[in-house]
Amino acid sequence: MYKSQYLNEVFKSVSDRYATQPEFLQAVEEFFDSMDSLVDKEPNIEKFAIMERIVVPERTIEFRISWVDDAGKIKVNSGYRIQFNSAIGPYKGGLRFHPSVNQSILKFLGFEQTFKNSLTGLPMGGGKGGSDFDPRGKSDGEIMRFCQAFMIELYRHIGPNTDVPAGDFGVGAKELGYLFGMYKKLQNEFTGVLTGKGIPFGGSLGRKEATGYGLCYFVVEMLKTFRNETFAGKNVIISGSGKVGKHAAVKARELGANIVAMSDINGFIYEPKGLAIALVDQLSEEKGEYTLAYLKHYPRAKYNPDPSAMWLTPCDIALPCATQNELDLEHAKALVKNGCFLIAEGANMPTTLDATRYLNEQGILFAPGKAANAGGVAVSGLEMSQNAMHLSWTYEEVDKKLEGIMKSIFTKCHQTAKKYGKETNLVLGANIAGFIKVFEAMIAEGVI
Repeated sequence: MYKSQYLNEVFKSVSDRYATQPEFLQAVEEFFDSMDSLVDKEPNIEKFAIMERIVVPERTIEFRISWVDDAGKIKVNSGYRIQFNSAIGPYKGGLRFHPSVNQSILKFLGFEQTFKNSLTGLPMGGGKGGSDFDPRGKSDGEIMRFCQAFMIELYRHIGPNTDVPAGDFGVGAKELGYLFGMYKKLQNEFTGVLTGKGIPFGGSLGRKEATGYGLCYFVVEMLKTFRNETFAGKNVIISGSGKVGKHAAVKARELGANIVAMSDINGFIYEPKGLAIALVDQLSEEKGEYTLAYLKHYPRAKYNPDPSAMWLTPCDIALPCATQNELDLEHAKALVKNGCFLIAEGANMPTTLDATRYLNEQGILFAPGKAANAGGVAVSGLEMSQNAMHLSWTYEEVDKKLEGIMKSIFTKCHQTAKKYGKETNLVLGANIAGFIKVFEAMIAEGVI
């Protein structure tokens, strides 16, 4: 499978050990694809068992969450925190509340987060957590009681210099407020232990836009470097109804792009002359979804109830911003056939491994999520800095720092890929550049 016998042996061991965790194994396999160009040139990787150690979380915490719904019935959920790697800083990564949450998904996210955080240049390790609790359809009181019960266990495992969670699917400003309130009460201290908080109690301006805006800043560098072009006049399609897709659409439109199609859980909408992004932004803010509501304002827009069919739409640039494995090999082939030349991941691993490999083989400009969607955690890191210094930066200051960080991440990925003779392979560049810093810290810190 790999040129390196060492990698083959480690991957077989990981595959046997975690055979029931497909998402995690997919993330490891994609990472090992890139490591195959490095391990034989760096004998210390095998000597110090770096691969064996880096694929195993430093700590896996699982706990029961008991809470009471509005009808007075006791409910039970599972909670998790995967503290994956702290070689370069305290664990950092979001909390996800969704019925699909399990150890496999959280381990893949925590593993990816380790290298994503490394690429930002900020001192943050990798972690992820959450619960199979679904906040959809729950009252504010139920969400509050669940979050308080969740934090009653989680608080003992986190701290501003230990582990700093943020939001993810199902964990927005409301949930973070309830979580922070209970943490503050339990610890009797006001610290920057959670990021993505509301502005009145330590949040950072620009955080909610950061992942979507950062994605566009990364694409700007791709277009400039590889094609000497800009977003202006490019036809773009974007998946996802969350903050990432919406804000990516807003920024891409601001930069001159024509957003021809967008999707949410109900399907996708298509306008060859371009969607009204201001309306999409408004509807997403109000309802969390926008396709069906958009049609009431623009009934001439084409609608398809199958969100995945959007990948058959002709475009120049595709930005998958919804969830893992939403863009498969057949979608990738359709995008290439229909003229798409650039794909950048706004979600975590939204492209399947065989689709990623195909796109690289076809010479399509492809940006992996661990690089292209690092804007969110970058601004979370900036929020940690603001909290530690007890000050707040302006929106313009944060946005400028975000743009600089994304440009730096692209440069690291591009230069690393170029060093290994594969200039346009940003997957390889991101994996190796993100790994090197963690690898060097692990060596320096000894066998722990």
